[in-house]
Amino acid sequence: RDVERSRGLGDVYKRQIIMTKILRICIVMLLAVLLLPVELSAQSRRDKEQTYVLDQPYEVTKITPPQGKKIKNVILMIGDGMSLMHVYSAWTANRGKLFLDNCQVVGLSKTYCANKLITDSGAGGTAIATGQKTNYHSVGVDTEGRPLKSLVDLAAAKGKSTGIAVTCRLWDATPADFCCHNKDRDAEAEIVADYVNCSADYVFGGGAKLFENREDGRDLFKELRDKGFQTPRSWDELAGIKSGKVFAVPYPVDTPLPAERGDLLARASLKGIELLDQNKNGFFMMIEGSQLDDYGHFNDIDLLMQETHDFDRTVGAIYEWAAKDGETLVVVTADHETGGLTLVDGDLAEGKIVCKFSTGGHSGVMVPVYAFGPGAEEFTGIFENTAIFDKIKKLLNL
Repeated sequence: RDVERSRGLGDVYKRQIIMTKILRICIVMLLAVLLLPVELSAQSRRDKEQTYVLDQPYEVTKITPPQGKKIKNVILMIGDGMSLMHVYSAWTANRGKLFLDNCQVVGLSKTYCANKLITDSGAGGTAIATGQKTNYHSVGVDTEGRPLKSLVDLAAAKGKSTGIAVTCRLWDATPADFCCHNKDRDAEAEIVADYVNCSADYVFGGGAKLFENREDGRDLFKELRDKGFQTPRSWDELAGIKSGKVFAVPYPVDTPLPAERGDLLARASLKGIELLDQNKNGFFMMIEGSQLDDYGHFNDIDLLMQETHDFDRTVGAIYEWAAKDGETLVVVTADHETGGLTLVDGDLAEGKIVCKFSTGGHSGVMVPVYAFGPGAEEFTGIFENTAIFDKIKKLLNL
């Protein structure tokens, strides 16, 4: 009887296992059906040519680089996901003019990471920030997960002021590459907590929702204030600050869309420069046009061009400041390409571009490196993305 009972129970268990498997298959099939229109929509956007016309082109002035040799400050600008095709499309849309054209030299950077040919912003940004290639999805650590010193850390140790300004949430990969350490860029709450110990004196970006009301009960804004930071929660508050350390997070997640925020990135960057430049030893600052990457993933040429032009106008504002300062090197580059953008037609006189995307992810092309100011000649040629770190480290004598 015991044997028969155990066999009966075994049959029940078998039936339960079979039913569970059938249920799982049904769920997977249902999800596939529900998600199919989304995937088909994304694929149709990639297959379809998209036309964009910049109705109101902006003026681009000639900015003459300084003639001196002394390098006191370095400003590193990263267009996340920005390739030569993004730049050339934006140039065409603005009737053949970009502030980027004022650069003295151009180089090309190889973007692959330690364990994948096609990198992400975590590994790509870490290579630029620390001089070491790391694994896909890692931020600020080596391939074994050990924390790495970034340009922010090294500049701070040299007595320079340091800062970052971005249009994304601060737990996103690129800002985290310079200030945080984690093997997984998706460990967002852990990454944000690292900012409390970051060496930066000025931080501007989004992502306030993970700085407060956290599951671990910590109020990171309070911890930052305890460390001497001012924590303005609006642009007006930030604009009124005249000195000291600042950690400004005015938005719950990302900053608004380009058309809504106006010249916010330029204003936030120049505000950071105003504060950092009070240090007689100079400063290092990283500025990111973050949402280029998002709109490349979305295969949205309209928003992508808006963000690229916003980034270019920010480049112009930074070039103008650097030209007057005379001792500042500005390096503009990207961590990788996003969207596989191709310019297939257009009209330069009309500012019209016709583009196609080949992917909703990243591609493996080399990306441009533009340099303006003293030391610009170091950035010609073809080199690894880690060499950007090496060159800046050398020029600032870090």
